[in-house]
Amino acid sequence: MNPQNPIKVLLVDDHAVVRSGLAAVLMVNDEFELVGEAGNGEEAVRLCDRLQPNVVIMDMMMPVMDGVAATAVIREKYPQIAVIALTSFREKELVEGALKAGAISYLLKNVTAEELAAAIKGAVLGQPRLSPEATQALIQSIKTPKTIDYQLTEREKEILALMVEGLGNNEISRRLVVSPSTTKFHVSNILSKLGVSSRTEAVALALKQNLVK
Repeated sequence: MNPQNPIKVLLVDDHAVVRSGLAAVLMVNDEFELVGEAGNGEEAVRLCDRLQPNVVIMDMMMPVMDGVAATAVIREKYPQIAVIALTSFREKELVEGALKAGAISYLLKNVTAEELAAAIKGAVLGQPRLSPEATQALIQSIKTPKTIDYQLTEREKEILALMVEGLGNNEISRRLVVSPSTTKFHVSNILSKLGVSSRTEAVALALKQNLVK
């Protein structure tokens, strides 16, 4: 795009001061045209329908409809519109959520005017950009194994903890003041839910997944 055909940008942030600062950055660059501003995700979706911007600069944490939800709606309804997440938050859950919703880039609000301009121009070309913090969050997410919910009941967790201590069924029964048949029933359920065939495997998995305290 060139000054005769500038990139149309929509700003979305619930803080007017932030929008003013971003608007000032955009308006000094002839390559961009600020076509509108929104204070929440719901308003952003409505403006996208009316203004048809090329790029939306989207805050993540907003009232009414947050940035992740708004990004998902915009990308579904208007796939030709690129969304850049611009936020103060670097948590990996938010980074993952924004990118899964369809944001092409994830930047923090400490970004320079030059970096933001490059991200906007890159967005219309399909070129993603991630802040170093967002990249690190994604790397950490890949390194961190997902915790699996095995749907254990509180009693089953209690028995599993005793299994980890090395107690047999009879000892568990005495500790919990229940019948051996009840303990055997719970142990069988635990093995089934964990997808293992022995007490040893159950204990190993419990320790690996931090299933007991």
